[in-house]
This record gives sequence, structure tokens and C-alpha cells, in this order.
Amino acid sequence: MNGPAPTNPFEDLDGSYLTLANDEAQYSLWPAFVPVPAGWTAVHGPDTRESCLEHVTARWT
Repeated sequence: MNGPAPTNPFEDLDGSYLTLANDEAQYSLWPAFVPVPAGWTAVHGPDTRESCLEHVTARWT
């Protein structure tokens, strides 16, 4: 990792993420080590942050 560790796990460029989706077709990036919240389903990952963002970009309408 380059530089100090981020204090926000949602901004860790080197972290492992999930792409989540809910019943309203909303997407969220989620740190893989944090339990998936109620109402959301993991639809991609665990993977890199960049890969999860690409997954969202390819599917978001």
C-alpha cells in the first residue's frame, strides 16, 4: 500500500470490495469484510474496488 492507510474503509483503493444491489436496482460498493446490510444482496465480488465500479457502470441504467 502506498502512503498511510485510509481511515474510511469505503475509500481503500487497495481493499477488497463487494458490489451490492437492492430491490430498487440501486448499487453500492461495500468493503468485503463488513457484513452485508439487510435489504442488499452481493452481486459481484469480492474483487478490487475498480472491478466493482466497472460492474456497476456496465449495469446501471
